[in-house]
Amino acid sequence: MPIGSITRGTTGTNRLRRVDRWIAHSPVLRRATDPLVVDLGYGASATTSLELHQRLSRTRPDVEVIGIEIDPARVAHANLRAKPGVSFRLGGFEVPLPAGRLATVIRALNVLRQYGEGDVLAHWRRMVTRLQPGGLLVEGTCNEIGRVASWVDVTAAGPQSLTVSLHLPSVEKPSIVAERLPKALIHRNVDGERVHEFLLALDRHWAYNAALATYGPAQRWIAVAEGLRTDGWPVLGSKARWRLGELTVPWSAVEPRHFQW
Repeated sequence: MPIGSITRGTTGTNRLRRVDRWIAHSPVLRRATDPLVVDLGYGASATTSLELHQRLSRTRPDVEVIGIEIDPARVAHANLRAKPGVSFRLGGFEVPLPAGRLATVIRALNVLRQYGEGDVLAHWRRMVTRLQPGGLLVEGTCNEIGRVASWVDVTAAGPQSLTVSLHLPSVEKPSIVAERLPKALIHRNVDGERVHEFLLALDRHWAYNAALATYGPAQRWIAVAEGLRTDGWPVLGSKARWRLGELTVPWSAVEPRHFQW
């Protein structure tokens, strides 16, 4: 039996473009010998799976996307839109794949949001067993139009990083992402937790660099990333990623108290 519960199924065109861009840039996908990517919990339509294939195929023309949903009616509906390189099947967190294959990347966006925080670790552990050696689980949340998003990169060794991705022209304060943190972190935005300190630091540097808005929000965001580094935050990546509204830190920088993989 599929493991999990049926989600609301909310989806929309371009909603997951930010995380798709992240996956397309991932060395894991670029180096894969069998570039199989799973869209877990694609929702009420096939849109996100089809868009994922379109975006990733620019990097890997041989990529295969399999959409997995726990609702049989959604699978039947999605299969009407299947095409070469994109197929759909019934399943849940057990990630059933054909012929014993394993995934290069599993994308699970807006899936764990409805579960309890105590359920997250078990589902992470279950999903990473369905990855190829060196494979990647990308799990997170975004708002309804995809302008505010965050996700965690998880491997067989545990969570590796947290990425915040924002549509900078519409950002008033970066901490708006608190509403869209992955389930493992969303309840940790309180005094004494590292992710809370991280969000405070984001807002502080965003306000401090307000004058740079004259040169565009990307320049302001780059200054935020550089300021965080100066303060000792281990910000990853380069200006090329920051210009996109992304900012990534190692999981250790935001890891909840008492977390154990």
